[in-house]
Amino acid sequence: MTKVKSICVFCGASNGKNPQHMENAVAFGKMMAERGIALVYGGGRIGLMGAVADGVMQNGGEVIGIIPEHLHDIEVGHKGLSELIVCKSMHQRKVEMFKRSDAFVTLAGGLGSLDEAFEAMTLRQLGIHDKPMVFLNALGYWDKCFDMIDGIIEEGFARESHKNLYTVADTLEEVFEQLAAEPAPKFDPREKLF
Repeated sequence: MTKVKSICVFCGASNGKNPQHMENAVAFGKMMAERGIALVYGGGRIGLMGAVADGVMQNGGEVIGIIPEHLHDIEVGHKGLSELIVCKSMHQRKVEMFKRSDAFVTLAGGLGSLDEAFEAMTLRQLGIHDKPMVFLNALGYWDKCFDMIDGIIEEGFARESHKNLYTVADTLEEVFEQLAAEPAPKFDPREKLF
């Protein structure tokens, strides 16, 4: 069983078209705070990113935002966080987010969320970390992504076992159930990470 004290959340810097995604972001933040789980995320105040941070903060939780200078400078950095770390680059942002979290959860999002989630998945595949990864697939949002992964496996560029690098949850409650059910990591990732 994994004891999760902090979750790195990947999600959109936009609101999206379906308001259910925004509602899920706020609710997920609230649920994290209620469980005493800190949020580690990209530090933005807009879109689902800002909503999940607000959901944590409004319910007394801890939020660590990590944002590159160029995004902070154009006024998208969230000013109401427990801690806001301004770093030099997108790469450094990911390194800091990965180091400071016990697990990864991907809500609805765009290309940046895909980049972050797939890098975390690849690092797990390579044995650089062994932290749980869950996709919230509310409204079937990630179905086409999982179809693409199936196609990659069918074409022989990945193994069927690579689908064990992550789990898929349809509800917010299921995200926490899956995180709790994961076995404890086999090693301390700080020894291998970057």
